Amino acid sequence: MAEQPIFVGIIGYGKIGSGTHKTLLDNQESVDRKVGRPVRVKKLVDIDWSSPRPVAIDIPPAMKTANADEVLEDPDIAIVVECIGGTDPALDYVLRALRAGKSLVTSNKELIARHGKELFDTAAQHNVDLMFEGSVGGGIPILRPLKSCLAGNRITRIVGIVNGTTNFILTQMSQQHVEFQEALAEATRLGYAELDPANDVEGFDATFKLAILTSIAFETRVQVDRIYREGITKLGARDMEYASQLGYTIKLLAIGTEIDGALELRVHPTLLPDEHPLATVSGPFNAIFVRGSSVGEVMFYGQGAGTMPTGSAVVGDIIDVARNIRSGATGRVACTCFEGKRILPIEDLETRYYLRLQVADRPGVLAAVAKVFGEEGVSLASVLQMDASGESAEIVWLTHTTKERQMQQSLQRISDLPEVHEISGCIRAEAAE
Repeated sequence: MAEQPIFVGIIGYGKIGSGTHKTLLDNQESVDRKVGRPVRVKKLVDIDWSSPRPVAIDIPPAMKTANADEVLEDPDIAIVVECIGGTDPALDYVLRALRAGKSLVTSNKELIARHGKELFDTAAQHNVDLMFEGSVGGGIPILRPLKSCLAGNRITRIVGIVNGTTNFILTQMSQQHVEFQEALAEATRLGYAELDPANDVEGFDATFKLAILTSIAFETRVQVDRIYREGITKLGARDMEYASQLGYTIKLLAIGTEIDGALELRVHPTLLPDEHPLATVSGPFNAIFVRGSSVGEVMFYGQGAGTMPTGSAVVGDIIDVARNIRSGATGRVACTCFEGKRILPIEDLETRYYLRLQVADRPGVLAAVAKVFGEEGVSLASVLQMDASGESAEIVWLTHTTKERQMQQSLQRISDLPEVHEISGCIRAEAAE
């Protein structure tokens, strides 16, 4: 294999950047054979080379730099891999790379979710590739199957556990019977959670990923700020226990459904029936459930984040781009966001609800709460008095399917009842698929 190497520059050398580099090095001979030309990393960019990396690689000093221009302005580098995260300065770097005629590989879900159209248009104008498989699902192949293998289907529903940090935390709360803060501390100790975990536990990460998934699946541009979002910080160990008694498991889900040409898009904690295929996905693992018009129901499962799994996805994209460079073509799938589907307000959602109340422990409380539900048209499936101390009692309700609007109106009225001390939790519930 005597052809000139295809050179790669990696900007951002943290977890994903180092995982990508190690995957390329560990599989160098195989990658070269699959491409048909040598693929070599020429330059690595990071602002802090003193910090420890999650993988140990002996890097020649000449490969290291803190100046992204050494990648963006190097005419030998044909593929730029962006592993910074966020949008500043990542957006500037990737646009400069594309405008310089360099193909781009990124795992940056926020960048794609917020600026995808601009990036795709720029890549098309300069006839280069833009690949982003690692932005959703880490090592799980999901975007390419949606764009190619399942392209003959009309996708009607996507439901996913797409954040490994929150899934680990909820698994700890459920299996170890601990509260959120203790589970979060364990996730941080094991490296699943960042020191500032807000992006994960408040649902932002899952929202970015849902925007990407549904833009592809439903053939429309989804603005991430239009997706309803709730995090997991208000959940307690009692919610996990009571859900289990009712035959449910609580997961943070990213849900996209097409209903009569409109889209229902939401990220929030959800009660899943124990028989649902996603209910058994535990720890830091991810799974994405897809329903297609011809294929029926399929599920993609695996390690959804991490240094090596995400590095695996990024290297897969690098191989595809390098093959295209060797053949003198691009492999870009033309943008399929050619519709402008309406996003339904969360008030139009129809689902079941779990409600946990702290109330006065005296006769007539159940009747008072049930009266409000009845007047608002909310039908109750079950009610359980879980704990009573003589002064207060804890009551759990599960409703039949009702509209979000009716449920929120009920909650407002219930919170004003003198018998109700606190609404401790309200969680939406899914039916079995």
